[in-house]
Amino acid sequence: MTLSRWLALAALLLALASPEALAARNGRADALYAELDLATQAYRQGLEQVAAGESETGRETMRQAAGKLLDAAGRCQNTRGCDVGRFVAAYDALLQLGAERAAGGGEGFSRENGEKPGAGEGVLASMPAAQRSVAMLKGRDLRELIELNEPVQAALMDWLTWMRPALMTSWENYQYMRFLMWPEYEQAGLPEALLFGILAKESNGRVHAVSRAGAAGPLQFMPATGARFGLGWRDGFDTRYDPQLAARASVLYFNERFAELGDELEFAIAAYNGGEGRARRLKETAGGKSFWDPAVYGQLPPETRDYVPYVLAAAWLFLHPEDYGLEFPQVQGAATVIRLEQPASLYQLAICVGGPGNGYFRALRNLNPRYEPHQSLAAGTELRVPVAVPPAYQAHCLQGPRAEMAARLVAAHKPGQLMASAGIGTHRVKAGDTLSSISRRYRCQGAVALAKANGLRQPYLIKPGQQLRLVGCRA
Repeated sequence: MTLSRWLALAALLLALASPEALAARNGRADALYAELDLATQAYRQGLEQVAAGESETGRETMRQAAGKLLDAAGRCQNTRGCDVGRFVAAYDALLQLGAERAAGGGEGFSRENGEKPGAGEGVLASMPAAQRSVAMLKGRDLRELIELNEPVQAALMDWLTWMRPALMTSWENYQYMRFLMWPEYEQAGLPEALLFGILAKESNGRVHAVSRAGAAGPLQFMPATGARFGLGWRDGFDTRYDPQLAARASVLYFNERFAELGDELEFAIAAYNGGEGRARRLKETAGGKSFWDPAVYGQLPPETRDYVPYVLAAAWLFLHPEDYGLEFPQVQGAATVIRLEQPASLYQLAICVGGPGNGYFRALRNLNPRYEPHQSLAAGTELRVPVAVPPAYQAHCLQGPRAEMAARLVAAHKPGQLMASAGIGTHRVKAGDTLSSISRRYRCQGAVALAKANGLRQPYLIKPGQQLRLVGCRA
């Protein structure tokens, strides 16, 4: 790096180092917007450094800039007249810019010129294999941060035995979504192994997973926490189910926790499961003791005491599979876009395209989270699909015996199924239910249709004990 570039960077970081001075000067939203502009400039400077081969310096610049941006966004929430959405939009744009540069300016799912690819055209992403040797967290090697103590070793034993099918399923599901999720972590300087560990423990890579407590999505955000980091109902869709947006919110959450907890990995993971308030209080009262000290670790709820080592063990196996004789399945994770030539549902497509092993149903669901699996999609609908799907679609889904068989199977009904299209049938809401999970269970026409049929308005809140009419449902 030249002297002039060093001086420019030093001046920029100096300006970022005292954001409170700007805010204190006038107490207005304009001061926070000025911090946003400085952080944005610094982040772009970091991207330029990475592009020039100065990876370590560039990533550190990006990390500091992202931290300053998030800090200013947090203070914006408590400042009258300050638009938090402006900060979220800026962060979103910076991550998107970083992803595009990492992909060499490759094509994304959205096309500004309106060009619509035919089947098999317009590959979304063909990412290289996971660089497991790159596992840095805040400048430290993740492999040196994970302590292989008794709890983590016990979790390793579980993942390698009775939980092994779940681990393999998580890996396969993640590979199909990797091009959407990993760039969010990579641009923020967070290790891919951490993302995989959280994903494996939270949902096994199923984007529509819903817990009994109401957490939803591949990374299991509760409604309130998700809303803090940009997730929620938008245009009739709960974006907690979107793998890219969920990964982005996870980055925001972890960066906030690391800033609050002094980059302590175990405490941050504990906060993800057991609540940030509990983790913060535990850290404050630890008195410098290790997270694993019995006086600290023993204060966690049983679920969190299990959760932390499970996440760390899954991350460790992501980094060191060969040490344990673990062979993750080979998955072609590249995706493309097809445009349906005739109406079909995701169920119907999964049957007619066939495929190896577990097939492509879960990949189709995860890559197209807005659509219910039984929903008949109109001709012309564009879908993200694995690159192996378009040839099979052309060969087996438009006509012929397999196409006819798939249509016949999805139209079949189980004995005793209730047709509720006339409003017959109701469901009493239980803890953990969401409109999406109810819609899937009863094969309704989607969460929004179910909400409108029951007179609900956005954000479509439901509560235990509430009675819902199953209008337009099939089961």
